[in-house]
Parts: sequence; structure tokens; C-alpha cells
Amino acid sequence: MTFSLSDIHATLAIKKTMDVDRIEYLDHMTFRANRRPLLTEPFGPLLGLKEEWAAQGATPEELDMSAFRYRQPAYGHIPVNTGWQGGWAEEILETTDDHIIARDKYGRRIKLAVGYATLALPLDYPVRDMADWRKIRHHYEFSEDRFTPGWEDIAREHLAAGRVVSVSIPGGYDELRELMGDAEACMAFISQPELVEEVLGTIADTAYRVLDRVSAAVPVDQLMVHEDFAGKSGPLLGPRHMQRFVVPYYRRAWDLLASRGARLFWIDSDGDLAPILPALIDGGINVIFPIEPVGGMDIVKLRQKYGTQLAFIGGLDKHVLRRSQAEIRAELEYKIPPLIESGGCMFGIDHRIPNGTPLENYRYYIKTVWEILEAGS
Repeated sequence: MTFSLSDIHATLAIKKTMDVDRIEYLDHMTFRANRRPLLTEPFGPLLGLKEEWAAQGATPEELDMSAFRYRQPAYGHIPVNTGWQGGWAEEILETTDDHIIARDKYGRRIKLAVGYATLALPLDYPVRDMADWRKIRHHYEFSEDRFTPGWEDIAREHLAAGRVVSVSIPGGYDELRELMGDAEACMAFISQPELVEEVLGTIADTAYRVLDRVSAAVPVDQLMVHEDFAGKSGPLLGPRHMQRFVVPYYRRAWDLLASRGARLFWIDSDGDLAPILPALIDGGINVIFPIEPVGGMDIVKLRQKYGTQLAFIGGLDKHVLRRSQAEIRAELEYKIPPLIESGGCMFGIDHRIPNGTPLENYRYYIKTVWEILEAGS
């Protein structure tokens, strides 16, 4: 039986409309113009919240989020691949009432907890050392298969529709985690630096060739990278290893795209990034998402420290939505007015809406956000 997490994610899907065109968004996020504040709902509910809201009387439009007012762009991703290519057929190996065991594209056995998880946890990994890496390196090498037929037409359709034209590269840490697991990946930066350099060098070479062809044919607005390499206690990589390994990897792709007009380099990571923010900026990063308050990331203080070096997406504490309406208002009144004034921020909660959020609180959150946005703009 085939296996895909896309079926689970489809049940959580929300309807998003394009309320801001690409030029207004790009100008706002690069501090060139501050016409109107931006607001997004990044992902919508966690698994189970739609059922909670339905029991509280939510309309179909509230369940798919289309009832709520936002002001956000649409991202138009160019269908090219800069990371893992090919691999194993994804299949289910075992099912119980509590979990699913499956095989993923990397050949890993993964375990998904049924009913409350949307991310499967790997039970094993394909790479431990250089010999293992060289067995699977071909999955990262350049080939013409990396270009989906019609990719250039799709990119031009994005431009014509006013979408933000986006491409992505694998994370400098994140891809090693996928291949080795967190513990072994962290240790590899110290005990196997030649392995880390070869993995990132191979990915960088392939990404450069793909992005060179893409950016020579069509304008690219935004480069995106997923890392998710931090928690409450800080990042899994320190500044020294970021500077040695990850910054050069980022810069290879970013310098190419920036020289051809790209304006945003967008990183997705939860947790406390403060110790490595200078390294991320050195790597070209100028947009951070989702700015997780529980990780100590405060958009007001970050703006005071970094000014126009960093733009933000998110930054509003998702957990406050489960508290009192007075606490919701206090969070919004603290964070929104200073960032309205400076621009360079698309407000939103820091990831999915947590279970236990009363529908009435989310309604109040949206209403109050707009009261503050419209009073300050």
C-alpha cells in the first residue's frame, strides 16, 4: 500500500486568497514602502481543532479559514528540485490503532502516531559515514529530471498573476538531519567535517546549476530554506559551525539570485535563533519565520536590535489564543503598533493554531488585530 502524508495534510488545508500583489509585498518586506500592514494565517489548525470548532458551532467558512480577513500575498513556487531526487517508493509497512509504520523516499522506516500527529518520526537513517553517503550521493547530483516539464511557463504564470516567485534549497542542517538524525548530524559537524563539507558541497553544486538556469530565464523574487534547527534552549548549531559550513552554502545560492534581482531570502525555523542571527544575516537571510515567542523570539526587541536587516513573518504567540481575551489583546497591543510603524513584517501566529483554542477566541483575535492595524495604519 502506498503512503503519503499529503492525505493527512489535506484534511488540515485552509483556503488562502491573494490580497497583496508581489510588488507591494516585496517592497513592504524590504522596507522600501510601507503602504498597508500585512496579516496572514500561516497554516491553520492542528489536527483535531477543526472537530473542536465544529462542535462549537463553526461555519464551513470558519473551518477552512475563508471567513476570516487577512492581507497576504500568494507564493508561486517554481517546480524545480534542488534536493533529494528519486529514491524509494513510499509504502505502508504496518498499521495499528495507534500508529503507522511506513517506508519513505529516503528508505527510512518512519512511525506516525495516528490521530494527533502530522509528522512521522524516522526509526532509522541511511547515512552514518562517508561510505554510506557515497552510496546515496547520486540522489543529490544534477540531472535534467530536476526540471518539471513546463516549469518556465508556470513561472511566467506566477508573474502574470502577481504571485511572489519562489524557489527553495535544502537546509544546510535540515538535510543532514534527514540523512543522519539530529544526534549524528550534530556530531558530524565536529567529528566528520569532511562528510559535512562533501554533502553540502554536492547539494550546493546542484542547487547552483538549477537556480542558474531558472534565474536566467525568469525573475525570481524569493529564495526559501527550511531548517527548524532550534528549540527553547537555542540552536542545534553554534555560530562557529554556522559560519564554517552553512554560511558559505547559503551564500552560493543567494549571491547568484541576488545578483539577478531576488530580494528575499526566507528561513523557516522554530525556536531561539538569537545566538546565530548574525551568522544567518551573513549568509544572506533577511526574512525569518515563524518567530516563536516561546523560544524567546520577541519581534519588538529583534526589530530594535536588527532594524531593517531582518523582516518577519509570524511573531504572535499562538499559545495566548488559549488564554483570556484580555491576554490576547495585551499580546497584540504590545507587538503590532511598533511593527506597523517600521514595516517589514507580515503579522501572524507562530505556526499552527493549537488544540484547545476556543473558536470565540480566534474570532476575537482576528477582530482585535484589525482594530489595532487600522488604528495604526
